Amino acid sequence: MTTADTLVRANLARDVWNVLTRELKPVLRDPFTLIFSLLQPLVFLGLFAPLLISGSNAPAGETLQWFVPGVLVMIVLFGTGATGSNLQYEMMTGSHERTLVAPLARSSLLIGRALKEVAPIVIQSVIIVVIAWPFGFSVNPLGLLAGLGLLAVFGVGLGSLSYTLALGTKDREWLFWGVQQSLIFPLLILSGMLLPLDDGPAWMRVVASVNPVNWVVQAERALLAGDFGAMTVAWGWVSALAVCVVGLLVGVRAIRRSS
Repeated sequence: MTTADTLVRANLARDVWNVLTRELKPVLRDPFTLIFSLLQPLVFLGLFAPLLISGSNAPAGETLQWFVPGVLVMIVLFGTGATGSNLQYEMMTGSHERTLVAPLARSSLLIGRALKEVAPIVIQSVIIVVIAWPFGFSVNPLGLLAGLGLLAVFGVGLGSLSYTLALGTKDREWLFWGVQQSLIFPLLILSGMLLPLDDGPAWMRVVASVNPVNWVVQAERALLAGDFGAMTVAWGWVSALAVCVVGLLVGVRAIRRSS
């Protein structure tokens, strides 16, 4: 590796750090936004989980062992999937154009924003686990750490794809939300996140088998239960890493072409 390559990498790391800290400042100044964004997962946990518990013959704790990991993935799916709207707002107000001419590597503008999503994912996931714990939900501590890592990798990829969609739709906010909603809900339903797909139509099970969200959900269930050797864990990591790599590649390419 040449000295020039080392310098470029060092400058990129510095720029990513600067963008990351810039993006985290509003979150630290207004942590209420983290709590408010928990409203949807809490509604599902508080209203949907009792329906699952009453509809099954299993103890409440066993049902929560199945359901809570899906809620954690839901946090990532809805939270990071909508982050592109923040970038879209910056483009409409003109602040994005000012960052483009800043002395920063353009790729750092996307990577730093995507990494920012890790903090809300970790904080919100821990809150959900703590809330579910008194009701019979148990978690393996090492499995929780591994599960949070999996969610972070998956969230960086989804966040990058959301930013890419924002760059593609620019000031057409209606188009961003139309595409986002059209993708999010099929991915959610076909992941077995809320209801098991074992007894569903054959075509649903086939589609679910190639849905990366499905494998991340299954991996979370295994990890939080402490089943580190399950094949679903390996497939979950493969899926999360694939989404992360694809998201960063297309996102960096899109922001380099941004004007």
